[in-house]
Amino acid sequence: MNMKNSLILLTAAVLSIIGMSCQPSGSGGNVELNTLSDSAGYAIGILVGENNKQQIQTAPGGEEINLEAMVAAFRQATLGEEGIMTSEEADQIIRNYFEAEGAKQGQLNLEEGNAFLEQNKSRSEVKTTPSGLQYEILEEGDGPVPAAEDQVRVHYHGTLIDGTVFDSSVDRGEPAVFGVNQVIPGWTEALQLMPVGSKWKVYIPAELAYGERGAGGAIEPNSTLIFEVELLEIVK
Repeated sequence: MNMKNSLILLTAAVLSIIGMSCQPSGSGGNVELNTLSDSAGYAIGILVGENNKQQIQTAPGGEEINLEAMVAAFRQATLGEEGIMTSEEADQIIRNYFEAEGAKQGQLNLEEGNAFLEQNKSRSEVKTTPSGLQYEILEEGDGPVPAAEDQVRVHYHGTLIDGTVFDSSVDRGEPAVFGVNQVIPGWTEALQLMPVGSKWKVYIPAELAYGERGAGGAIEPNSTLIFEVELLEIVK
């Protein structure tokens, strides 16, 4: 969560508390909320805790994190008590842990993606290029084929191999316009094979997509991607 969003949420929480009468005692275990500052402190803890839990659960290896240890350290650091490691040591431990877990998840994604592509290419309707890109022609167009320097207007629907949707101009109801050579390599290659008016299903290996870095929370490292792509026009 960035600072702007944190301040917005914190302000909303405090305003909601101000609009309520302070209770003589709160319901949060042994915590008593007798004053506005008590309630504000509790509200901050709720927001920080929920945000941290959400981020941890979506990170590689996050489900293995000991939340009780995290809460204990958070309390010590917040109250200025001495912990069992320095902040510099903590930062390095976090980096090492998530890098190692990310590498393990990336290797698993790579193996699963390669197995999927190996099975997929055996279907008669699927064509495979020398780069490893696979495509299936759903509708054959009869227009011109874009060049690398062209801009195109397309509709697309992107999923992972398990069917999870990560991006879709179709769902947004608005086609996308971009340069053929300004997208991931798998897109650049496929678009230069597609006549305008075509609709293809494109299967992109990780090395022709976002590779080891992934893209945001939805596309993990070494993810194989699937797109349904409709090439609407070359934009002049």
